[in-house]
Amino acid sequence: MNTELFIAKRISSSSQRTFSKVIVRIAITGIALGLAVMIASFAIVTGFKAEIRDKIIGFSGAIQLVKYDLSTSLENTPIKLNAQAEHLLKTTAEITHVQAFATKTGIISANEDIEGVVLKGVDMDFDWSFYADKMVSGSTLKLNKDSVTNEIMLSKFTADRLKVKAGDVVLMYFIQEPMRRRKFKIAGIFDLGIEELNKLYVIGDIKVVQRLNDWSKQEVGGYELAVSDYKKIDTLSKEIFNKAGEDLAAYSARERFPAIFEWLALLDVNAIVILVLMLLVAGINMISALLILILERTNMIGLLKALGFTNLNIRKIFLYKASYLILRGMFIGNVIGIGFCLVQEKFKFISLDQQSYYMKFVPIEINWLTVLILNVGTLLISMLMLLIPSMLVTRITPVKALRFK
Repeated sequence: MNTELFIAKRISSSSQRTFSKVIVRIAITGIALGLAVMIASFAIVTGFKAEIRDKIIGFSGAIQLVKYDLSTSLENTPIKLNAQAEHLLKTTAEITHVQAFATKTGIISANEDIEGVVLKGVDMDFDWSFYADKMVSGSTLKLNKDSVTNEIMLSKFTADRLKVKAGDVVLMYFIQEPMRRRKFKIAGIFDLGIEELNKLYVIGDIKVVQRLNDWSKQEVGGYELAVSDYKKIDTLSKEIFNKAGEDLAAYSARERFPAIFEWLALLDVNAIVILVLMLLVAGINMISALLILILERTNMIGLLKALGFTNLNIRKIFLYKASYLILRGMFIGNVIGIGFCLVQEKFKFISLDQQSYYMKFVPIEINWLTVLILNVGTLLISMLMLLIPSMLVTRITPVKALRFK
């Protein structure tokens, strides 16, 4: 029989003084709120990073294969895949989809308003699934293999600036020698949620760009590659860069949008700061509660010492008691934290300003391994912090304790 655990249970079940009840409830509340905040914080940070990352990768691919040159222009230098690059793209297991694209800068005009944009031409192999939940009105492009589709998709930002809607006709001017003008019908209006992309791009047929640039059908601006594992994009892009040929270069999404990914990395720092603060608050509350419990049971400690209990035995009693309070607080914290995440994930009741945060609501992605680590970490750190105040037991002598009132 575990005598220390038996006594700890009796202490828990016996009535407590009013003051110690309040302290214990505060300690449990501190553990519960601390763990709930940590779970919610990491779920929000993970969800936010995944949402932004998926939008960038969905729009421009995890990796882009383009011409290897020093040009910083928004327009592409044409490329043709060599046999080595074609074989590489077909045999690399991590690459799940390849689609061609080409870009052309221009000025779009409607209702006496103009906007500088980049026409992103896409081909028949384009994966439209990314735009399924991004369309505000209209539909995606219906491309034809043999003829040019004179339709484009505008962002909501550009459509609002030009005061146009799906079905309207706009003119687009391409600054080159000689200057060219094309008339396009608006097939649909999308909203990516990332202002930098919404301001800049319109989506059209790649054959329009090829004709404007006098390219052959085999020449494109580059290829966007989808991969099975986002974590491998940097390693994979370097591998493709080295093996695709001297005239081709591969760049990951992280290399093409460094400012956004650096900003996302800062969110991890914020989550760690919250983690440390919550653990400190919970730990301090538990230390206070344990000290009060020890002082309240001074007579019992003296009696147990007189009966032959060692300091270690008595410390175990109070650590068992403290662990019970910690586990109780952790249970409540898990219910609150996970419950909040599940409700927000389903109903999205907390909204955001999309222009500032790139999305309309607080995103949630629960990583159950992270939840487990947070629970185990909270329990271990709290118990370690309680070892020092539990040493107060060693300073209590039987004679003084039995006279303590």
